[in-house]
Amino acid sequence: MKKKSQETGVYFCYLPDCRTLKDIRSKSMYYSDEAKQKLKEFELDSIGITYILTEGDVDFSKSDTKSVPCKTYIVESEYKEQDYIFTVRNCREKASIEKVERQ
Repeated sequence: MKKKSQETGVYFCYLPDCRTLKDIRSKSMYYSDEAKQKLKEFELDSIGITYILTEGDVDFSKSDTKSVPCKTYIVESEYKEQDYIFTVRNCREKASIEKVERQ
């Protein structure tokens, strides 16, 4: 199945982490002023952001998946030997990175 999906370019996403991150990436992305400042400070470009939002782990125990109208997710990932934590508000029409932290 994996070989067949790689050949066709189709990506199967069954696990909750994968589904959540795929949903976030499918929307227009916005950034809070604080997040913009931290992304610049940490020298994270669009490639790094995409990597974190693709390969990251959603910490559901710290996330607010019941909030309305937007759910808030905590996404953790290592990128270029640094550990990052994104706080992402996932709304129906858009997603917004609200906070960026480095451990």
